[in-house]
Amino acid sequence: MKSEVKARPASRGRRLGAFVFLSPGVTYLIVLMLVPLALVLSNTVFQRGRFGGVVYEFTTENFERLIDPLYLGVVGVSLKLATLTTLIALLIGYPTAYLIAQLPPKWKTVALVAIVLPFWTNFIIRVYAWIILLSGPGVINSLLGTDLELLYKQGTIVTGLLYSYLPLMVLPLYSAIERLDPQLREASANLGASAFTTFRKVTLPLTVPGVMTGCLFVFVPSFGNFVIPEILGGSKSIMVGNLIRDQFLKARDWPFGSALALALIAVLIVLLLVQARVTRRA
Repeated sequence: MKSEVKARPASRGRRLGAFVFLSPGVTYLIVLMLVPLALVLSNTVFQRGRFGGVVYEFTTENFERLIDPLYLGVVGVSLKLATLTTLIALLIGYPTAYLIAQLPPKWKTVALVAIVLPFWTNFIIRVYAWIILLSGPGVINSLLGTDLELLYKQGTIVTGLLYSYLPLMVLPLYSAIERLDPQLREASANLGASAFTTFRKVTLPLTVPGVMTGCLFVFVPSFGNFVIPEILGGSKSIMVGNLIRDQFLKARDWPFGSALALALIAVLIVLLLVQARVTRRA
C-alpha cells in the first residue's frame, strides 16, 4: 500500500514530462496537418461559388469530375513521368550506392557529401540552371554544334525530376547496403556462387527495404511536383501538381481542387501501405 502511495507522484511526474515534451509536436501536427486536411476534406462535398470560393451546399459533383477523361489523362501523364523517373533513378542509384559502400571510410564521406551537395543550393535556382544548359543557344547545343529543341518536352521534365531527386534514391540504398553483413556474401562466394548469383540471391533481396524506401522518396515528390513541369515542361505539359495549383489559384474552384488533392493523398497513403508491407516481409 505504501509503495502505491509513493508511486503516484512519480507517475504523475512522468505524465507531466511526457505532456511537456509531446505538446509541441502534437500541436504542430494538429495545426499544420490535421486542420488543413479537415478543411480540404470538408470542401470536397460543397459547390464552387459563382465568383470562386465555396458555397456550402452538398454535392458529389467534385468526385464525379475526377473520372473525367481530361483529368484522368493528366493523372496518366503524371504516373508515366513519375514512374519513369523512379526507374531511371533506381538504375543509376543502386550501382552508385553499391560503389560508395565499397569505398574506404574517408572516401565514403567525400562521396556522400558530393551526393547531398546540390541540396545546399536553392531548388528553384537549380531548376532554372537547366534552362541555361538546354535552351536553343545553351551550353549543350553550343558544345554539340547543333540547334536542337531540348526544352519543353516530357523528357526534359524527367531529366529535371531525376536531377532533383536522385540523392533521395542513393541515400536509402547506401544505408541498406552498408548494413549488410559482409560474411553473408563471403559465405555465398565460398559455396561456389558467382558474383552475379551472390548479388541476385543475397545482396538484392536483403536490400529490398532500401529499394522500396528510395522508390517512394523519388516517386512521391515527382508525382505531385508542379515547379519542374512549369519551368522545364512549358504550358503543354501539365501534371497533377499543376492541375491542383490551377484549380486553387486560377480557376478558383476550391472544392474540385480539394477533391484532386484528396485523391492525391489517397494514392500516397496506398503507396506508403504497400512500402510498409513489402518492407515487413523482406
